[in-house]
Amino acid sequence: MRHITTSAYTPTEFSIENISDTIAKVSAWPFEIGYAITLAHPLRRLLYSSTIGYAPTGVKIKGVSHEFDSMRGMLEDVALFIINLKKLRFKLKTDSEKETITFNFKGPKEIFGKDLNNDIVEVVNLDSYLATINEDADLEFTLVIEKGIGYVPSEEIQNFLNPEFIALDAFFTPVKHAVYDIEKVLFEDNPDYEKVVFTITTDGQISPSDAFKNALEAMYKQLSVFDKIASAKNVVTNQTAANEVEHVKLLQNITDLNLSARSYNCLEKANVVYIGELALMSTGELADLKNLGKKSLDEIKSVMESIGFPIGSTSLSDSAKETLRVKITELKAQNEG
Repeated sequence: MRHITTSAYTPTEFSIENISDTIAKVSAWPFEIGYAITLAHPLRRLLYSSTIGYAPTGVKIKGVSHEFDSMRGMLEDVALFIINLKKLRFKLKTDSEKETITFNFKGPKEIFGKDLNNDIVEVVNLDSYLATINEDADLEFTLVIEKGIGYVPSEEIQNFLNPEFIALDAFFTPVKHAVYDIEKVLFEDNPDYEKVVFTITTDGQISPSDAFKNALEAMYKQLSVFDKIASAKNVVTNQTAANEVEHVKLLQNITDLNLSARSYNCLEKANVVYIGELALMSTGELADLKNLGKKSLDEIKSVMESIGFPIGSTSLSDSAKETLRVKITELKAQNEG
């Protein structure tokens, strides 16, 4: 049974289940209905975008002038060698955020990730194949390995890289997969409380629990800007702030709802792009979408209710609805343009 309260219940339970060195489940509960998914969405995004990892950003190969060149005595073209190189996952053993390391190999030899291990760098995927050189070959190459987050294309890296080096696309993120499930839990005789369960898989550069800590730290730092707003006088009223948060959520893409593929595809084919479009629909309008079955209809209604905007509700004022319609129309026009 629900009780009238003046604030949402603060979850108290937390657990980490280490399934392997690279896979873990992180759980927290009990959340009041709607709160688990509100926190899970940004944390999942931050796991991918803000987890610190290492990647090669540049390579210089002795006797090679560009990435479409070839090297005498090496089975692979330089382009294929670089592709294999970018598949290697590194960890720096030093406290430095950037290291430049030279490697030398004499043939005949098949070279794998484990052959690059030394006092400065460790290769996580030891059995990853790099190249084959014959008895006449002497392969010497220098790598720039850096610490970073997210993805940085080679075009941007080239701007600050030594011109003698070939710039590489840098895939820093060590998180391979990050998914979450929302489960119902019984709390104080109320079965409607929720538990969020993250399943996190990394490539071995970092443990899943450390990846989760990175995401939490990033979230806290980003939210800290609002500490200044909260302490400032006459910045915004509570209602204005609430409206801003409301509009941000409604202008997010429907991919943020984490719907099943069937439901998402039906909405995409109907050109429904933003969460706000669903909030503006009645149950009948949603049900009339082509190929949207009852199961998908029930799923969408349930998810929209969980984020505080049930289908067919009056949670938005008439003026808010009109503002939302205009903004969505503008966004769609910009994207089409």
